[in-house]
Parts: sequence; structure tokens; C-alpha cells
Amino acid sequence: MWFDESTFYQIYPLGYCKAERENDFGEVRHRLQCIEDDIPRIRDLGFRAVLLNPLFESERHGYDTVDFFRVDRRLGDNGDLKRLVEKFHEAGIKVVLDGVFNHVGRKFAAFEEVKRYRENSDKKDWFYINFGGNSPYNDGFWYEGWEGHMELVKLNLQCGGVTDYIRRAVEFWIDEFGIDGLRLDVAYLLPEWFFEFLRRIGRAKRLDFFLMGEVIHIQNFAKNISSERLDSVTDYECYKGLTSALNSDNFFEIAHSLERLFGVQQWCLYTGKNLFNFADNHDVSRAFTALKDKRKLSALYAVLYTMPGIPCVYYGSEYGAEGDKSQGDDALRPAFDAIDKNKNGELCALIGKLNAIRCREKALAYGNFERCVLNNKYMCFRREKDGDRIYCAFNISEGDVTVRVEEAEGTDLLSGEVRNLNDIYLPPFAVKIFKKNG
Repeated sequence: MWFDESTFYQIYPLGYCKAERENDFGEVRHRLQCIEDDIPRIRDLGFRAVLLNPLFESERHGYDTVDFFRVDRRLGDNGDLKRLVEKFHEAGIKVVLDGVFNHVGRKFAAFEEVKRYRENSDKKDWFYINFGGNSPYNDGFWYEGWEGHMELVKLNLQCGGVTDYIRRAVEFWIDEFGIDGLRLDVAYLLPEWFFEFLRRIGRAKRLDFFLMGEVIHIQNFAKNISSERLDSVTDYECYKGLTSALNSDNFFEIAHSLERLFGVQQWCLYTGKNLFNFADNHDVSRAFTALKDKRKLSALYAVLYTMPGIPCVYYGSEYGAEGDKSQGDDALRPAFDAIDKNKNGELCALIGKLNAIRCREKALAYGNFERCVLNNKYMCFRREKDGDRIYCAFNISEGDVTVRVEEAEGTDLLSGEVRNLNDIYLPPFAVKIFKKNG
């Protein structure tokens, strides 16, 4: 499918477009133009898809939605979003939106009705409510919030009114805006039948509609990546393992996860399935900030792009943007015009090359995974599909390394260098992606 062969660029619109932190529900401000103006750059970097985090009407950060049918007025209106998606499509870029279906904001119309009419509201079953209790907001009733966050009211997905509302919203997003897929927020809390419900909605509109779930722990989620449920889930295990491995000079850590998830043994959890891979996103510290030795950035992104799965880059990280989670979410979601574009030009150029390689080489999109060489400070693995064989080698040490894998000739897809694959020379902090010739 298109998503297996694509590289994603993630944008958090409210931050990217420098929207106000709080929604005053006043006049419409047409800020989506900021993203539209950036489409040529995103295209030229080689990204084939964008993931747009929440952009429908909300109270603050987008995950406290109040209206699924209206673009957040801090960003623009529905016409702005429709034009934005059209412009992305004209550039050959697919568009995936963030679907927040587990909870809503307190100003969501159905919840406002419950506050007004209490037991007499026909929306009372939309939420988990106890009219004999009270909330921190002194509503005169208790309700369940998302993981204790009472500003986020948990939806009752067992209620027909709720699922009908969601169905109409998703159909509207596909028909009106022409979106190509959805990221399901906190998918680890959503019931399995709900994935099937959304799959039927998407498939009725287009057979290649992409469904990806946000999960923090992937141990028991493999069964949900199937033709009837989800196409992918977020790979937090490799996200954590990759940064930790590079910070501790211990490639064994990420190699263990890669083999456990994607190896050739029968017990491997996700062999033949593409997880959604990332080095950072809107919820975690920026990769540049998290990585102690910046000389290892090339290895971090080269592993990200060549290991099994669908690679995604968070906006600004291609320039080495900083952001520390300990300073709050706003530190991770800056306005794009505040990011220094002249910083780390080599990293940006590398990501452009990696995009071209990943989108072109089917062995990286669909190939099997096999470890070839492993040491604390250097590693090489092989990806292979239909006779195409690619060796991915990384050195994070201050010394030279020679990797020996096969008596054959290969070409480095990054530099064009031709070399015997039993003599892959890696200078300090180098990465090589050799494709076997012939």
C-alpha cells in the first residue's frame, strides 16, 4: 500500500501556526496558510505523506475537541482545510489526520447539554456519568475523564449516539476534505471492535484508507494489525531503544528490539508488519535534545529509515530543533517560523537522501530483517526482498571500523561509492547503506 512505501512528516498545526494557547471562540484566523506555504519544501525534502495532529475546534491543545465538524477557528475554517489537502495532493503528498475518539473537551455540545439537563438529557449515555457524585468542576455529578484528566471527558463508545456521531464525522472528513487516513489517539484504550468499525467506514470510501493507532506498549497489539483492523501502530519500543542505545554506546539494546519484533523466528511479534517509527513527536523530547552526542544524529536517522516500519519525522527536527519534555508540551510544539532553518544543514540533507532511498527501495518497505554484525559501537543488518539485498551499517565510535558481510560488490545508496561488501569501511560516526549489485 502507499503508506508502506511512504515517509511521513508530522505537523502539530496549533503549534506550527502559532495559534493562541486558549481558544476564545471569537473570530476565525486563517493560519493554515502557513502550512500551505511550506508544501514545496516538504515535497522537495521527499516526504510522501503528512500527519496532521488535531485541527478541529477545541478548547486548548486540540485533544479536547468540542466540534468534530468544524476546523479550529484559531487555524481557519473548513474551506482552508479543504484547500490545504488539495494542495498537498497536487504535490503528491497524502494527508492523514488525528482522530481523537476516546474523549472530548468539556465544552463539547453533548456534554454541555448533560450539564444543563442532567438526567433529562438524551445525551447522558454518551459519557460515563454518576449523578450521585460530583466533579472537581462542581458539576453536581461525577464523570470519567481520560486517565484522571477531568478536562477530557471520556466518551462511551458503546452508545449508539456516540458511534453514529463519529461515523458521520469520519465520513465528512473523507468526503469534504479528501483525507487519506487517520491516526487513532490513545488507541490502546479503544476496544478492538471499534477498529473494525472504523475500518468499515474507511473501506466504504476507499480501499487504501490508512488506519494507524497510537499505542505505548506494543506487546499484545500485533493481533490488531490486520486487514480488518489497523494498518500500523506506533513503535514506542524502538523509539526508546534507539535513543537509549546511542546514548549508552550499546547497539545491543536496539538490536534486541529489532530482532524480537521483526526477526525470522516464529515467535517474533511483528514480522511482515510495518510499525510507525519515529525519533520524536509532539509528546516526547526532541531527538536533538535527547541525544547526548550530536555526532550520532546521522546514525539515529539512518537506523530509523532502514529498520522495518514506516519512518516519520517531526516538523523542525530535520533542522535539529530543540525541545525538552520536562519544560512542558509547549516546548515541543513551537511555531515553525521560530525554528532556526540554518542549523544542521547536513542533517536536513541526509534526511532528504534517506527519504529518496526509503521511498524507492522496496526491500526497505517490505523486506525481511536479519542481523549481520553487532558490536556495542557498530552494527550492520540486512533487508531483503525479491532478490534485492541492502546492508545497513552504522558506526558510533571515534575509531574506524570495517564490516564484512558478503563476497560481492555493492553500491552505497547515500554516496554512490562502489565497494566489496566484505570490506565495508566505516569512518568515525559514519553510516553506509549498500545495495548489492547484480
